[in-house]
Amino acid sequence: MALRFGIEEEYFVVDPRSRQVVPRAGGVVARAAETLGDRASAELVCFLAEAKTPPCDDLDKLTEQIRAMRATMADAARAEGLMLVATGTPVLGDLFPPPISPGPRYADSLATYRALDDEQCICSCHVHVEMPDRARAVQVSNHLRPWLPTLLAMTANSPFWAGRDTGHACWRVMSWARWPVAGPPPFFESLSHYEDLIEALLGCGALMDLATVFWDVRPSSRLPTLEIRLADVALDTEGAALFAALVRALAQVALAAVEDGERPPAPSQEMLRAAYWLAARDGLAGKGLDVRTGRPARFADLAVALLAHARPALDDSGDLALVEAGLDRLLTDGTGADRQRRVHRRRGLLSDVVDAAAVGLPRPPEIG
Repeated sequence: MALRFGIEEEYFVVDPRSRQVVPRAGGVVARAAETLGDRASAELVCFLAEAKTPPCDDLDKLTEQIRAMRATMADAARAEGLMLVATGTPVLGDLFPPPISPGPRYADSLATYRALDDEQCICSCHVHVEMPDRARAVQVSNHLRPWLPTLLAMTANSPFWAGRDTGHACWRVMSWARWPVAGPPPFFESLSHYEDLIEALLGCGALMDLATVFWDVRPSSRLPTLEIRLADVALDTEGAALFAALVRALAQVALAAVEDGERPPAPSQEMLRAAYWLAARDGLAGKGLDVRTGRPARFADLAVALLAHARPALDDSGDLALVEAGLDRLLTDGTGADRQRRVHRRRGLLSDVVDAAAVGLPRPPEIG
């Protein structure tokens, strides 16, 4: 039986005239909460609004939930005279220092992490996959590690930062990498290994609390899920659904391997970090690193290998045809970063990129 899954997405709140991010997420969230309840929420920085789907048992249901969630959030923004934009980093705006949302937890974050909070203007997509228990969630995390750089390359959607092209396909992950507990997770021998490390990180102050375990895969501290959190927010519903379907299928294959007693590949953190950087720099079109072998490999080829690895679960869930079509589109049209840059090349205006990435508005042909 296919595992239940759901998505969390973050969006930038933008002034539709200047196309710059503005610190007015509170009003958007309050309006959206009239429909979504606590599935709409604020984030650390007042430029960001977040929304979550409920857990779903099949891809069609999840896709409809993402579409409805985005429509609700976009309607709430318009009612406030604003727009929402689905990019991993802010294309335009005066960002420093960013306005921090009110509340004691965010004040504690600023006291603990200091200038790191200044660059928390990033929007990501998190997929939660239901797990039988935390012990198996940790073991599934081990099996997912070799595929993380490829997933990162496939979901890159943050080439611009505050008025400039960073030269990277995913600048969000470069900004995020500075945090003390972020990026690819370590290899864990057991649940107690994971818990002992978390206890040590809490004890020394590198973690403020369990919610600041920012590894790209982590057992949720509040839900019976494994959370995969490495992707930029997707430009569109279809991109978000493709990522979620692949993640669930990889987790399903990994869970079967755990139950069969298979030991996963254990690439070093150094190898994963190098592969992450290559994925973040050049995205799916770039030459990367197959961390399973230590050899160079094109990320497009690794994406095809990822699909082949996930195929048994995609077959079981009935998602294979949709995911194959989605991957074909991705390989043909490029990532969100590629599509953003195509829009920018048309007239050289970053305001066009903002408009093209707006949630709930028609997209120009260059972005698809």
